[in-house]
Amino acid sequence: MITVEAMVGSKVARSRVTYSPKVFIPLTTLCRDRCGYCTFAQSPAHVAPYLTLEEVVEIAKAGAEVGCHEALFTLGEAPEDRYPVAREWLDAHGYTSTVDYLVAACQAVLDETGLLPHANAGAISKEELLRLRAVAPSQGMMIETLRADLPAHRGAPDKTPERRLATLEAAGELKIPFTTGILVGIGETREDRIEALEAIAASHARHGHVQEVIVQNFMPKADTVMRLTPACSEEDHLDAIALARAILPPDVHVQAPPNLVDDAGSLLSAGIDDFGGISPITADHVNPERPWPHISDLRKITEDRGQALVPRLTIHPEFVLQADVWIDPRLHFAVMDRSDSEGLARDDTGAFFPERYEQAKNVGTGPEVIQIGRRSTSWYSGSDQTPEILIGQAATPEVGGAVGEVLQGVRQGQIPDEAQLVSLFSARGPEVLAVAALADELREAVNGDVVTFVRNRNINYTNVCTFKCKFCAFSKGPATLNLRGEPYLLTGSDVADRAVEALELGATEVCLQGGIHPDFNGQTYLDILREVRDAAPSIHIHAFSALEVWEGAHRLGIPLREFLISLRDSGLRSLPGTAAEILDDEIRKVICADKVNTEQWLEVHETAHEVGLKSNVTIMFGTIERPVHWARHLIRTRELQARTGGFTEFVPLPFVHMAAPIYLKKGARRGPTWRETVLMHSVGRIAYHGSIHNIQASWVKLGTSGAQQLLRAGVNDLGGTLMDENISRAAGATHGQGITVEEFAEITNPIDRILQERSTLYGPVHAPVKV
Repeated sequence: MITVEAMVGSKVARSRVTYSPKVFIPLTTLCRDRCGYCTFAQSPAHVAPYLTLEEVVEIAKAGAEVGCHEALFTLGEAPEDRYPVAREWLDAHGYTSTVDYLVAACQAVLDETGLLPHANAGAISKEELLRLRAVAPSQGMMIETLRADLPAHRGAPDKTPERRLATLEAAGELKIPFTTGILVGIGETREDRIEALEAIAASHARHGHVQEVIVQNFMPKADTVMRLTPACSEEDHLDAIALARAILPPDVHVQAPPNLVDDAGSLLSAGIDDFGGISPITADHVNPERPWPHISDLRKITEDRGQALVPRLTIHPEFVLQADVWIDPRLHFAVMDRSDSEGLARDDTGAFFPERYEQAKNVGTGPEVIQIGRRSTSWYSGSDQTPEILIGQAATPEVGGAVGEVLQGVRQGQIPDEAQLVSLFSARGPEVLAVAALADELREAVNGDVVTFVRNRNINYTNVCTFKCKFCAFSKGPATLNLRGEPYLLTGSDVADRAVEALELGATEVCLQGGIHPDFNGQTYLDILREVRDAAPSIHIHAFSALEVWEGAHRLGIPLREFLISLRDSGLRSLPGTAAEILDDEIRKVICADKVNTEQWLEVHETAHEVGLKSNVTIMFGTIERPVHWARHLIRTRELQARTGGFTEFVPLPFVHMAAPIYLKKGARRGPTWRETVLMHSVGRIAYHGSIHNIQASWVKLGTSGAQQLLRAGVNDLGGTLMDENISRAAGATHGQGITVEEFAEITNPIDRILQERSTLYGPVHAPVKV
């Protein structure tokens, strides 16, 4: 059992300050309560009773266009019990209550935009909380105070301590990630604040559901009963934050709105670790006179204190990582679709929209689905979007915390262990630059300024496969059982002809891989090798995944070592590292349950090394796994390399989601974020330093602009020209099926790197390429 602490890391969590990119949707500003400080509640003489669903969706779409993840629904409590016009509107539109309409509005936002609703419906019943749980992954209600005799709440039946505490407790019983808080300066005393915070802590101790506590300072507003009441003093506000941090357990986040203070840095000093929801397009309708601060300003304030500003979802990562407990199954994919590997929000810039597809048959080697509807503009592996510049010419920052400690240790010669690698994968903000800078220092020490590539051709001899890897969009079943495209099978002579053609075009390598055809046995692989070897004896045959090797030996009924020797003697010169995916069986049992397991993959490669065959290490990342699984993958392969020295390179392969069955069935993320992709290459360089000397960027999945950035983050190899890359194309990648040497030079020349053709095993082929 992997704990949340193991996946996130307590030191790492303390180095972060989170916020939620949101839109503010005031579903109704009518309310049956008459709070003495409130300007949100309005009279029906001045406003429409409710926003229409069309208006709600338009606000949410505008937020999705600019990269928001949250739709915060704020509304008055039960206005239909006070205003006939509200009751009439609900009746006319077929809703039994305001909460009933809120459920419909949340569902519309989910369906049309993918934004995650946060329902702030006030002191509602357990039954209402349960209904909202199916459409909103988080909910909230401010306790404000447990002082029952305050004039501020005179005429507010929903603000009694009993009702607020009952709602908080019911939310815990229903396993709802919940936001609550106190309002400071409305007439309560310091002892009253302590009482409220202790009550929240006690409820959380019973249920574990309080994700954050807001400590909000009262500010008087014109046209309210409390307009002449002094504002909460800075001293009282900061003291209340400090009390919250002292009284609440460490797993409860403390939040204060940055738009209600003049110095957001003082909030950090007092103990907050979350700035709450911040909207780039909508006002704070509760405090419209106080505009949201710019994210860039908050980022500077945060980074000046040695912390990183990180976007989150409506639910904090502790709850995302335990979705089976805290999130209604109907919302699992909606949350997963916007989360990164740590349960935080995807942090690539651009629009995020749900992806919708229609089936397409017999479309050759391209993706076998056609996307319809609104398109996202954020970067994804295999997409045609250019990733943002994370690694450029900026000076390397000095960073502290867990990441800084690991980097310092590596510079002193330490080999990072699992926990330390997880810390590096958690890098955010300036930490990413620091990790990449160290990786690039190591790259320069080992490889200099040379960037290598190999002239090769991929020959995928069949797309028919009896295995059921959930991430694979390339493989097909028998034609009678499959509707995802046309199965094919090349003969041995077809493969040999293509190898000859590749040789004539200047290739020095052919890479042979395919599905596990039901008619194949180990002899099939031996026959293919011999035909290629006889037709093109000078070409390097780089062939067969660990799965193909394992199955070949099994189907012939001979030991693995004997089969590998036969492959070698038939012309095989090296193995690709494919079929590795994530070398952790906790993940493999979900994404490729019937494939070779971790031990078997490692055994194939160790045995191959022992019989004189080199191979490489790949990792396919960005489906369901977490950084701890990445770290284990690196360590297991590093340990094998220490025994054999047979790995030539590390090749990260970011998951291409578009046409992958596991994504289409709503079982995976949209691949890694660009930050995670950069870190995989950089941390790989650091983890394998002194062990594996070459780190490759897959231009097929990253694009040429992405590959160029990675050359400054520890990468020294651009892989192959490929000529016929089909597997990434079938999953939806758009970067083409081949690349020219001239196009490689367009990547390396602008950053003053030396382009060098290599052999498969990294021997020189020609002098440096001048293009």
